[in-house]
Amino acid sequence: MASTKLTRTFSTNSNRKKFTVSVWVKKSQFASGKAIWGSDDGSGYVWLIFGNTLYFQQNPSSTIEFNSTAKYRDVNGWYHIVQQVDTAQATASDRMKFWINGEQVTSWVTETYPSQNSDLNFTTGSVPLSIGEYGGSYWDGSMSHFHWCDGYAYDATAFGEYDANGVWKIKTSPSVTYGTNGFFILKDGNSVTDQSGEGNNFTVGGGTLTNTEDNP
Repeated sequence: MASTKLTRTFSTNSNRKKFTVSVWVKKSQFASGKAIWGSDDGSGYVWLIFGNTLYFQQNPSSTIEFNSTAKYRDVNGWYHIVQQVDTAQATASDRMKFWINGEQVTSWVTETYPSQNSDLNFTTGSVPLSIGEYGGSYWDGSMSHFHWCDGYAYDATAFGEYDANGVWKIKTSPSVTYGTNGFFILKDGNSVTDQSGEGNNFTVGGGTLTNTEDNP
């Protein structure tokens, strides 16, 4: 996906206070961060980046920023990333959480949580939600099983589980609710047809989406 992005502009706004993202990714290189998803609302933007570290930023207004202490150097295996957002929570650390391969990320170089009940800076009713690219930063690697649950907060166990050997494995058909603008794409090869039942299909907004036999 090094020069490829997927986009969709929704007819209504998504829930900007509460949502869950789950995606499996495999990197082609480890050093520089590349965008997994991003969008904006005209006054600011949000994006999730994965490279040497896991990085999330909202900027410029009401800056939210996370940069993991852990380094992620493996370019041969798959990573499962889950981002849970629920800004209604009274405790700041409950308003945004991240998991990688079933383990919650709790050690951060930078750790700035959203204010209670705040909206994140994306409005999918007017600006496309972009997957695999934002701000000219293209994901360099593979993606699979991309879930967006609009208005629902799930942890990593909704989308994965440990096998008998303690290895984190994918749930190919998780029992989750997707909401109005929710979707499940990249389930079957390089298909951008929504498998959630909500009908929120994406389009290839640039580049060529290539199928690969490698999978998580």
